[in-house]
Amino acid sequence: MSDQAIFAGAAIRRLRKREGLTQAAMASRLSISASYLNLIERNQRPLSARVIVQIVDAFDFDPRSLREDESIGGVDGLARRFADERFAEFDIDRDEIAEFLGAAPQAAAAFAYLYDNAGLGVRPSDDPLVQSRLEIEKWRNHFPDLDTAAETLADELRLSRSDLGVALAERLQKKHQLAIRILPRDVMPTALRRLDLHARQLQLSEMLTPASRNFQIAVQIAQLEQRDAIVELASGSKFADEASRTLFERHLYGYFGAALLMPYSRFLRACESTNFDLQVLQMRFGVSLEQLAHRLTTLQRVGQRGLPFFMARIDRAGQFSKRFAGGSGATMLESENSCPLWIAHKAFERPGQLCTQSVVVDGVDAGPDSWFTMAQTVDGSGAVGEAQFVVVLGVEARFALHLAPAKTAETMMMPAQRIGLGCERCHLQECRQRSLPPARATLQFDTITKGVTPFSFGDG
Repeated sequence: MSDQAIFAGAAIRRLRKREGLTQAAMASRLSISASYLNLIERNQRPLSARVIVQIVDAFDFDPRSLREDESIGGVDGLARRFADERFAEFDIDRDEIAEFLGAAPQAAAAFAYLYDNAGLGVRPSDDPLVQSRLEIEKWRNHFPDLDTAAETLADELRLSRSDLGVALAERLQKKHQLAIRILPRDVMPTALRRLDLHARQLQLSEMLTPASRNFQIAVQIAQLEQRDAIVELASGSKFADEASRTLFERHLYGYFGAALLMPYSRFLRACESTNFDLQVLQMRFGVSLEQLAHRLTTLQRVGQRGLPFFMARIDRAGQFSKRFAGGSGATMLESENSCPLWIAHKAFERPGQLCTQSVVVDGVDAGPDSWFTMAQTVDGSGAVGEAQFVVVLGVEARFALHLAPAKTAETMMMPAQRIGLGCERCHLQECRQRSLPPARATLQFDTITKGVTPFSFGDG
């Protein structure tokens, strides 16, 4: 997939004003014409790699600030915020959001800050879970330095052993003098992994599946070898409390562990060569469906991008226990409640079976609304007999032809299901699963006819 050109007119204009330069003077220092600089500042021309290098050389300038919109999730991040029903009457489309971000990135960042901190979000802004997830979304769940480090280590381990599990255990033994010990459930009734430095052991529960056992070893290696890099990443984020920062760090340790088991370049090649066949990928890399789903949301490397998947984990009550939009721009993850018509709920009735569904999401004005989704039950924490969840993967419908699961005869014949963002944000009139009317809708009553749905309403 092609990478987007960098339009950073506002950032260049602020840099020029900070330096007290006219357009002509700055253009001279960059060896470009004043008219070309004028076009750059008005976002009518993208920044070339040569100009970026010249800016870095000529000024005390961090090139990452050219994409400062990434800190709020770019156009996708703004679109998720504008998808809030409070803005529905303004009819703001994606093109207008992109223009706003390009012309006034600081104003867009201010809006995002107010939205995230004024109680407009789906949960209180000081909730550590929300703060951690917002930070992950700012990065689009892609941390290139961790990917590079994991890929380097994975290559090193593959040179010594073809069995990654054995190689991981050897790494712990040789580099950290730690042995792996599998303990019975009655010895570790409430823990899956424990580091016993006194005994020089990494203790793992016997209830872990082989895939989860490897993952837990990989996470432990991340904690031992990537701590400084991960602490530095987390310290660069402006968390309001220690709990938010710790949750973010925990995510990064898991990120490195998954990247070690599924090294970026090799994993992406396998995805493309198998048409993202989930079962084949699980077997090839020795990972669980949940680990695989996480990894698929991270494929955002510049010049080497995968498909823009989102991933969610849902319990039987329809609540999200995990959700990562990645680069998908999926606004459907912003609601606290999932639609009962979504395949995620039916998957509980078919344990272990991959269920597929094309959906059109009602009420999405600021982003894609047509998706191909896949859902399957998983055991919580990767341990046999633990709580059961459903993992859902989704990608825009226009990419479905790249996916092996979308090519079955049953899937090809299924019409798209209309779903909502939870009953309070859904305006589908004839939904028999509705439990609440839409927020601020005007209820309508008919004393003569009883409809098939519990509520009749107007748009209010």
